[in-house]
Amino acid sequence: MDNGVKEKFEAYPEHIRVKMERLRGLIYEVAGSTEGVGELEETLKWSEPAYLTKRPKSGTTLRIDWKEKSPDQIGMYVSCNTSLIDTYRSMFGDELNFEGNRAILLPVDTELPEKELRICIQMALRYHLDKR
Repeated sequence: MDNGVKEKFEAYPEHIRVKMERLRGLIYEVAGSTEGVGELEETLKWSEPAYLTKRPKSGTTLRIDWKEKSPDQIGMYVSCNTSLIDTYRSMFGDELNFEGNRAILLPVDTELPEKELRICIQMALRYHLDKR
C-alpha cells in the first residue's frame, strides 16, 4: 500500500476504515479477475485513495473516500467526464445512491452492495477498452 494511502486509511475512524478496506479489496479483486485490466497503481488524488489502471490504461481512475462533513456515507468517485454514473444509475437506480455525475454514495451503517459494486468497478476499470 502506498504510504500516503496507508496514512489516509489509518486516519479514518475504525468503523469507517473497515468499510474502506473492504471497498479497496473489492477494487483489487475485480481488477485481478477482469480480462484486459492489468496492474493497478494506488495513490492519492485530491487527497483521496485513487486506483488507476497502469498497464494497459484500460480504465478511468476510481477514487474512494469518507469525509467528516458527510459522516454517514462513503463515496466511490469516477471522472465526471465519463458516462459511467449515468450508466450505473440506469442499471442500479433502485439499489444505489448517486451524487451528480461523479459518485456512488454508500451508507456506512449497512453492508456494501458488493454485487452491484463489482459490476460498477469492472465498468470503470474497462472504461477505455469498452468504449472503443
